[in-house]
Amino acid sequence: MKIGIFGGTFNPPHIGHVLAAKSAAEENSLDLMIVIPTGIPPHKPLPPLTPSPDKRYQMTENAFSGIENIKVSDMEINSSEYCYTIDTVKRIQREYNGCDLYLLVGTDMYDSLDTWKDSDILKKSVAPVLLPRDVINISSSQIRQMLPLRKGREYLAEENYSYIIKNRLYGAKPDFNWLREKAHLMLNPLRIPHVKACETEAVRLAGRWGINPEDACEAAILHDITKKLDFSQNMCIIAEHGNNEISLERHEEKLLHSITGAMLAKSEFGVSDEVSDAIKWHTTGRAGMSMLEKVIYIADYIEATRDFPGVDNLRKAAYEDINRAMILGLEMTADDLKSRGITPNNSTYEALAELTK
Repeated sequence: MKIGIFGGTFNPPHIGHVLAAKSAAEENSLDLMIVIPTGIPPHKPLPPLTPSPDKRYQMTENAFSGIENIKVSDMEINSSEYCYTIDTVKRIQREYNGCDLYLLVGTDMYDSLDTWKDSDILKKSVAPVLLPRDVINISSSQIRQMLPLRKGREYLAEENYSYIIKNRLYGAKPDFNWLREKAHLMLNPLRIPHVKACETEAVRLAGRWGINPEDACEAAILHDITKKLDFSQNMCIIAEHGNNEISLERHEEKLLHSITGAMLAKSEFGVSDEVSDAIKWHTTGRAGMSMLEKVIYIADYIEATRDFPGVDNLRKAAYEDINRAMILGLEMTADDLKSRGITPNNSTYEALAELTK
C-alpha cells in the first residue's frame, strides 16, 4: 500500500493545498493520502491570530471533505508537545504495517531535511515528494493578510470562508458581494430593493457623520435578514440563542426581526457588537443610541424607495441634524402606531425623551 503524508499548519488550508495533494497522489499512484495539520510546529512559532487547534482541524476537514482517498488525521493537532515528523511517520508505520510512505514537502523543506530530527532514519522510512510549485500559487500567510481587507475568498473552500467569517478568524471581514449574496438569499425577493437602497443611504450617511462606512454597510445589508420569518420562527431563534426573557406583545411581532436579525448577524456572520446593536435598534430606536445606530435607523426610514408624507423633510434633516431627523422619525413612527390603535414600544418613547431634552 502506498501512502502519502501531507503535513502542515494549514493556517488556513486553501485550494492550493487541495490541488497539490490531489496532484501528488495522482502522479505517485498513492492509495491513500493522510493530511495532518500540526499542533505545535518545532521549526517556527505559529503567527499571531492563529486559530485554536480544533478550528484549524475543522477547516482542514472542510477543505479536503469528500475527496476520494484523502484522510485528515488529528494525530498531531491534539498533541501538547512539539510534533516531529519522524514520530508521526513511526506512528503511521505501526498503523499501516508494511506500507510504502511518501512525504510531501516544499522545496525549502526538502533542502533542509538533513536538519530534521533523526533525519537519517526519516530518509530511510519515507520517499520525499516535492509539492508541485505550479499548483500552489498562493500561501496561507498571504491569505491571512488579505482576509482583514475583505479579500482572499477565491482561494478558500466556500465552507471555510463562511467558517472564517462566522468566527472572524484572522481578523477577517466579509467580502461585501459575498455578504450580499448570503443576506439576499434570506430575504423575500420583494424586499431586496429596499435593502440595497438602505445600504446606499447608510454608507452616504456614514460619510456625512464621520463613522466607519464599512460598519454601516454590514449593518444595512443584514438589518432585515429575518424579516420574512413568522412569529414562531423568530421565537425559535431567540430560544436557540439562549434568550428566553424577551417578552413582546403579539402586536409587536414586527419588532422581532430586529432582535433575531441582530442575533443571526452575530452568530452567523460574526459582526461586531456595534453592528449588532445597530440592527437590533433599527426599528424602535433607544436611549443612548450610537451614531451608527442612528445612521441605520434613519437610512432604513429615508432610503430612495420610501415614499410617504414628510419623507422629503426627513431626508433633508438627516444630512443637516441627525438628532432632529431622529426626533422626526420617532415621532412619525409613534403617531402612525397610535393612529392604528397600537401603543409604541417603550424604547421609542425613551429615545424621544432623551433627544428632546
